[in-house]
Amino acid sequence: MGKMEKDEDNGKSVGLKREMGLIAAVNVILGVMIGSGIFVSPQAALRYSGSIGACIVVWTVCGFISLIGALCFAELGTVVPKSGAEYAYLMEAFGKRHRFFGPLPAFLCAWVYVMVLRPAEIAVIILTFAEYSIQPLNSLPNMSQLSESDLRNITKLVALLALGIITYINLVSVKLFVKINNIFGVCKVLACLIVIFGGIYEIAIGNTQNLKSGFEGTNFNFGHIALAFYSGLWSYDGWSSVTAITEEIKRPEKNIPRSILIAVPIVTGLYVFMNIAYMTVMEKTEMINSIAVGITFGERVLGSFSFLIPLGVALSTFGCALSIQFGVTRLCFVSARENHMPKVLSYVHVTRSTPAPAVFLQGMLALIFLVVGDIAPLIEFASFLIWFFYGTAMLALLMMRVTHANTHRPYKVPIILPIFTLFVSLFLVITPMVSEPDVKYFSACGFILLGIAVYIPLVYMKMRPRLMDKITHLTQLFFLAAPTSMEVEEKVL
Repeated sequence: MGKMEKDEDNGKSVGLKREMGLIAAVNVILGVMIGSGIFVSPQAALRYSGSIGACIVVWTVCGFISLIGALCFAELGTVVPKSGAEYAYLMEAFGKRHRFFGPLPAFLCAWVYVMVLRPAEIAVIILTFAEYSIQPLNSLPNMSQLSESDLRNITKLVALLALGIITYINLVSVKLFVKINNIFGVCKVLACLIVIFGGIYEIAIGNTQNLKSGFEGTNFNFGHIALAFYSGLWSYDGWSSVTAITEEIKRPEKNIPRSILIAVPIVTGLYVFMNIAYMTVMEKTEMINSIAVGITFGERVLGSFSFLIPLGVALSTFGCALSIQFGVTRLCFVSARENHMPKVLSYVHVTRSTPAPAVFLQGMLALIFLVVGDIAPLIEFASFLIWFFYGTAMLALLMMRVTHANTHRPYKVPIILPIFTLFVSLFLVITPMVSEPDVKYFSACGFILLGIAVYIPLVYMKMRPRLMDKITHLTQLFFLAAPTSMEVEEKVL
């Protein structure tokens, strides 16, 4: 063990600490993968696949594809033991190959995730949390007298409070995040199991009529099959989340692959059996047209305990937003360390070991999206870019099999797996644009071009506004933040 690592263990250095074990890593993956979608709107896969049998196949195969992609990321995490997931891998593979084009893919990854996609996701998820958390209040007498505008204001107020809480948790302590996320992880799985056991009960009493249709009505249209897989894989997104926090995982070379092998199959099993439960209780057309599938299921099966479904949605969305913010702040931290974001965002609180400036920035960006209102189109136009960056990460893995051939790999996947994931990513990026052409894809390209326009002066030409020195000084004072020991050693060298 090196001197720096010893100092970190004794609390003498400034930087991120390895405070997360295997269980915490598993719950980070569960926290991001299980959101509101499986409770509220899992019907897209059924709509596009056309039959119950085909829908179950889609959900199962999507879980298998997610596991393959996650295992490829696990190898990348052993070759590049840094936080930041795709960003870190793109920097390692391409960053030094060309002064202009080399770092550009990594910068654009950080640009999309940090500035728009993740904070917008957090805002949408927090609004969903607020909507479902106030549902029990609807039974109160005075609530019926409130106008729709008043309800929207109450929802937004609850959302703002929740955003403040998750930002505070991520500011204060990694250990606090771990404890809370572990609790929410268990609650999420229990909420999913309530649905599954409700479905098992219905099957046990003979309610199997809906399932007998099997593959009847399967849609063999290539475009629709593609969209069924697209919607399914979007629900599984989050399998790479543990690699975004590599520098805070204990024994990452072992715990990252293990956490993936535990968490992704758990989510796959939950998703497949929850869909079977839904389709047991609801006819195909009814499920497709349902506004909130889980709520309809709860009203049919759980009776007076139907409140458990909105409670499950509230718990899932809060935990999901908490985990997403935790992960994106580490991406923000790592990209700032590479001078792709303002340097102060790579500073860490001197006693709490949290990237406080990066957490605060993400809280403020999510707040802006929350106040703006209808931001679902933002996620739609940017979501297909997630698989674009997954694909570039697979290219990075294939390249580093050559350029980093002698690097010790405690974990290594067969070469066919990153090649397969690369083709899946190409399929998922191209198919929506071909099947359902929409202006949102051009908007995504426009945002990429805007990122390049920012990259040229601020990163490539290294232009630095004079105001940044004052902002950095004030930020350090306000957050008690300092450069990490790693950055200080690099300056000395």
